[in-house]
Amino acid sequence: MTTVIEHVLNRLRDIGVKHVFGVPGDFAFPIDDGIANHPDVAWVGSCNELNAAYSADGYARVHGVGAVCSTYGVGELSAINGIAGAYTEHLPVFHLVGMPAMPVQAHHSIVHHTLGNGEFNLFQKMSESVVCAGAIMTPQNTAAETERLIAAALYHRRPVYMAFPSDLATMPVVGTAQPIPAPASDPAQVDAAVQAISDMLGKAGSACVLPGILVSRAELGDDLQRLLDATGLPFATMFSDKGVLEEGQPSFVGMYDGKLLNEGVRRFVEDGDVVILAGTLMNDFNTGAFTAHLDPGRTIDIRHHHVSVDGMTYQSVEMKDLFSALADKLPRKQWPRPAAEATRLATAGGHGDDPITAETLYPRWERFLKPNDIVVAETGTASMGMAFYRLPKGATFQNQTLWGSIGWATPAAVGAAMAARDDQRVVLITGEGSHQLTAQEISQFGRNGQHPMVFVLNNNGYLIERMLCANPDISYNDLARWQYPKLPEALGCKDWFTARVTTLAELDQAMDAAASAGTGCYIEVVTATYEVPPLVTQLHENVATLYST
Repeated sequence: MTTVIEHVLNRLRDIGVKHVFGVPGDFAFPIDDGIANHPDVAWVGSCNELNAAYSADGYARVHGVGAVCSTYGVGELSAINGIAGAYTEHLPVFHLVGMPAMPVQAHHSIVHHTLGNGEFNLFQKMSESVVCAGAIMTPQNTAAETERLIAAALYHRRPVYMAFPSDLATMPVVGTAQPIPAPASDPAQVDAAVQAISDMLGKAGSACVLPGILVSRAELGDDLQRLLDATGLPFATMFSDKGVLEEGQPSFVGMYDGKLLNEGVRRFVEDGDVVILAGTLMNDFNTGAFTAHLDPGRTIDIRHHHVSVDGMTYQSVEMKDLFSALADKLPRKQWPRPAAEATRLATAGGHGDDPITAETLYPRWERFLKPNDIVVAETGTASMGMAFYRLPKGATFQNQTLWGSIGWATPAAVGAAMAARDDQRVVLITGEGSHQLTAQEISQFGRNGQHPMVFVLNNNGYLIERMLCANPDISYNDLARWQYPKLPEALGCKDWFTARVTTLAELDQAMDAAASAGTGCYIEVVTATYEVPPLVTQLHENVATLYST
């Protein structure tokens, strides 16, 4: 007979989950045992539950779906910040929680990992706001609830909560259930939406597509690319959407960030007759702190399950079906593009003993990247600089733009590395302030035999906070001084290449050595305290007005 936890793990395996991140705990032992003993799903131990949730987030970004396991109370609350981030960033992550046994709950016993009040549904209630569905799994409901939760996670592209009372997790499943089919489009609504879009574009002399992360979350990048290839439509990229489509193609016109940067791209996008939002979200960082201004009457907004055109919303229109229908119907034409200077980027300058500056660092990181790299960039100055440089073919850019939880990138890179193909490098770029929150997770790279490229940008404190607060030199923006290159060895990453670089010559030498090392690499890049990329400068100069409304 198949037990409750075996059934759930079998179904998670069926939809692609090969690894579950977690920290063991006594109430979760039946789940932990089930994972450790499963032939097709591997246990990946994390340093703490928050890091485990971050790793599941990174895994889901690369693999499409992720899972994390924690014990009741203290464990799940430690993970909840990471689950909230996955919810905000539209990632289907399954949170498996081990609960006290049913007799303990029935008697309202005062046991550890509780608030001592005999309530056992409290933490499930806390999770309800950061998941799209949840259930307490029992032998009688497991078959049906597993299918409901899988369908919900994949439909909404958001986390779900699955709690397992410890005595029920190993009981046999009672009953069966069939997988719930993926939602189907209403053909009449698709036809109507396609006609409305065709009519709108038919009258347009210029147009631009803004591809977004919802396309990546639904794994529809190839479908959107087919639409662009069929129509010749150009596209620009907003901050959180970098890497959704290849940046080396002629259709790419550059980064659009409202009035803050790339004025030529801004004019091209905002002055166009039609703008197609293909799964992008108009949050503060995407819109240049709300300085982007798109006319709703000239905007087409495509989401996972509906599309809005000229004030009319067409429901039951699946994104994949719409992309396909538009590619088949819309004619190809020569759409205008902005002048070349609108998208020009700085090149790597400087040499020798010159100090490392933002102007010389980011072009070098761009040059360091290889096709198919997975770039994980921490929230802050590092990601704001890297977003405006080109990715090579097949490379992706992962950043927790909207949730912005400091420390996310290091464990997320661990998850990304677990999900990566053999031809993919993981390149982690993080600030030292963020890194200090979760640096212990570097140990998992060594433990699992992974060889990431890690860059720790040391600018002497929380630089993004210095640039946004009233008094940049205030004490709370300072950090403890770590000897970063010694961390990998201390954390079990033997034989890694490590370096601390303060000049361009040292940086160039370290990058060359890292590229050919064949091991994990960890490079501390030291800059002056206020060395920032242009976007951060713009945020600093406008912060008083950008967030005042």
